[in-house]
Amino acid sequence: MKLTANKRTDMKKGAIKQTRREGNIPAVVYAPDRAGEPIIINGEEFRAALRSMKQGHLPTTIFTLHLGNKETKAIVKDIQYDLTTYQVIHLDFEELSDKVLVSVKVPISCTGAAECVGIKLGGFLRQVIPAVKVECLPKDIPAMFEVDVRELGIRQTKRLSDIVMPKGVKPLVDVKEVVVVIAKR
Repeated sequence: MKLTANKRTDMKKGAIKQTRREGNIPAVVYAPDRAGEPIIINGEEFRAALRSMKQGHLPTTIFTLHLGNKETKAIVKDIQYDLTTYQVIHLDFEELSDKVLVSVKVPISCTGAAECVGIKLGGFLRQVIPAVKVECLPKDIPAMFEVDVRELGIRQTKRLSDIVMPKGVKPLVDVKEVVVVIAKR
């Protein structure tokens, strides 16, 4: 997804508030080899991008930041919201390099719930872990992991070890953790 960005020169509180009143978002781009670079993101473009993506997929979405005549690929590492309006008020981006590993939270989606044996017997699906933190190169970032729950009965579980990780993707959590369980009502 493409976002228009401009350099931020005035770092005073009044200038940042003015940026937000104009509908734009103050942000910082971090890179491993240099200090954070303050920028301003086009607010309407970012809000449109948020509306078009599925819930939970923001950490794995790669943005192309157009900063003048330079293009930078980055992912969102932190997002801050206004407490009352829930408008985005600040973003932190991490610049991606083809040779540097990046850690991201990849969403987990449960499939086959309609045909699940345990649900048909009166149980319900309880997803314990909505996302798993992995480390990989930017080109290997998976969009999401799918867990098939069709054959699960009541009180049966699927663990992180049941998810097939693509080559080059390493989980940063214990693979014995339960992802989903069919609980009894």
